Amino acid sequence: MSPFEHTSLGSTALPVDLDEAAHRCLVAGFEGATTVPDTLKELIDRGLGGVILFTRNIRDAEQVRRLTDELRAIRPDLVVAIDNEGGGMGHLGTVGAPQLPGSYALGVVDDPNLTARCADELAAHQAALGITASYAPVADLQHRPDNPIVRTRSFGADPESAARHLRAWITATEARGVASCAKHFPGHGGTVTDSHHGVAVDPRPYDELRADLEPFRAAVAAGVPMLMSAHVVYPALDPNRPATLSRRILGDLLRRDLGFDGVLVGDALEMKADCRDAVLDALRTGVLAPERVEEAAGRVRRLAARYATPPTATTVPAPVYEVAGVGLDAARRAVRIRGVPPAVRGAHVVDLFPPPHPVLNWGGEDLLTEVRAVDPTATGTAVTGECADPDDLVEGIVRRCGAAPLVVATCDAGLHPWQVRLRDALLGRRPDAMRVDTGLPEGGALHSYGRGRANLRAVAEVLAGV
Repeated sequence: MSPFEHTSLGSTALPVDLDEAAHRCLVAGFEGATTVPDTLKELIDRGLGGVILFTRNIRDAEQVRRLTDELRAIRPDLVVAIDNEGGGMGHLGTVGAPQLPGSYALGVVDDPNLTARCADELAAHQAALGITASYAPVADLQHRPDNPIVRTRSFGADPESAARHLRAWITATEARGVASCAKHFPGHGGTVTDSHHGVAVDPRPYDELRADLEPFRAAVAAGVPMLMSAHVVYPALDPNRPATLSRRILGDLLRRDLGFDGVLVGDALEMKADCRDAVLDALRTGVLAPERVEEAAGRVRRLAARYATPPTATTVPAPVYEVAGVGLDAARRAVRIRGVPPAVRGAHVVDLFPPPHPVLNWGGEDLLTEVRAVDPTATGTAVTGECADPDDLVEGIVRRCGAAPLVVATCDAGLHPWQVRLRDALLGRRPDAMRVDTGLPEGGALHSYGRGRANLRAVAEVLAGV
């Protein structure tokens, strides 16, 4: 093979070792669940550092393990990653992933041993599928009630509590041979914009931002091998660039001040070769220094040497779709009750919640399903968006409910005015209705602190008195 075989943009060639180093720094998503696309095989042959799996790549447990085995057959040190935080946030719901309550609920319980047990179950399942890099846990602090992206994905607002749970999560994940990734440095909790859809800005002064660094310090001290940056602008840290592109934030603050020497992760390139070619062209034109690429590639190689190969003795897990075990125990312990509401068996349950997030892939689980699992006499209505005639909807719900108890559940209603309107209209007709908050607390009688199946089942048990 000629040392100048690989070229960028069809012009000036790059040495093969530099081309490999550039590809080693990249992670790509891809289409397909049963075969590896030829375009992806070419990237892997050229040194691609890793791939990330999404729901579109997931059908069942056996299929996922065959796919990850096929990927590693192309190159054994390829890192196979996934987003899977628990609490309904992730891409393994169809393959029987453990039903966990999510980070905020774990923070409410505040038992790091319980957090470690939940993280252990999740990591064991991932390793059995051949997935050995997990983009979790969330290290952001949930500061603002109008933050649209962190919320119950966070362990809470207190930096010391979040640090305890990050240490527990990372240590348990590491013990299973899975690389964890604390995100989103230096903290996404002070924003009001979803960075999946636009550039978010955190306007707080440095003195206020310092507390957000504490969970990341704890993650670094616990040996976290990866950190994901926030696509957020912090004027107090760097007024000109989002953290993902900021040398001040990722170089001076993270590398030098916090002492992190692991792998920094951005978003997946989703097979967009224009992004790959931009990196190669920057090398070709001298805009990007070869030494910088080699340094980053070295970190990825070390990560791969440590985590890329799953345990050989691990067998593919049988799907477990029932809500049980440590996840349900954690969710039960997280439920908070205002007063002592009576059991409401045979209730009509109105569940108001937003549609699944297109990137986070929360699965859209509904409370009525979980209530009926423990109380078959229950009826209900699930509403996942603003309707054309809310007055008619309210009238129909009140008519169907009749004299039965009425339960009105919302999920982050403050972010979704249609939920507030429907909730208030129903309470106006039925002031005796019981309010349930399945997101962050907003004045309800029951709080689940999450919408994973485990969270909803735990609330259902309280409602049914079981």
